[in-house]
Amino acid sequence: MKKSKTIPYILFSALGLLLLAAGFVLMKIWATADGLRSTLPYICIGVGAGVFGQNLGSLLKELAIRSDPKAAKQIEIEQKDERNIAVRNRAKAKAYDLMVFVFGALMLAFALMQVEVFVILAFVAAYLFVVFSSVYYVAKYQKEM
Repeated sequence: MKKSKTIPYILFSALGLLLLAAGFVLMKIWATADGLRSTLPYICIGVGAGVFGQNLGSLLKELAIRSDPKAAKQIEIEQKDERNIAVRNRAKAKAYDLMVFVFGALMLAFALMQVEVFVILAFVAAYLFVVFSSVYYVAKYQKEM
C-alpha cells in the first residue's frame, strides 16, 4: 500500500481536532451569547469530533492493514463477499425503515411541545429529502433490473 494514502486521514484528523478545540474555546468565550453565537460552539464540537473520530479510525485501520498484508487480503475478501454485502444492505434497509418512524415521532413530539416552527420545518425538510431520495432510487433500480 502507498504511504500517501494516510496523508488525507492525518490532515482531516488534525482539522477535526482543531475544530473540536475551537468549539470548546468559543464555548468559553461566548458563555452568555444568544442566537447563532450560542449554538456555533456546539456545532463545531459535534462536527469536529465526528471528523476527528472518523479519520483517526480510518488512519489506524490503514496502518494496521499495512503492517499485516495477510489480514489486509482477508479483509478485502470479506468486504467483497456477496453474503456480507447482502447482510449490510439488509441492515441499511431495516435502519431506514426505523428512521422513517423515528423522524415522524420526533416531528410529532416537537410539534406537541410547541417548538419553534423553523425547527419543525427543518425536520420536515430532512424527512422529505430522505423519503424522496428513497423513491428516486427505487425508481432508478427498477429501471436497471
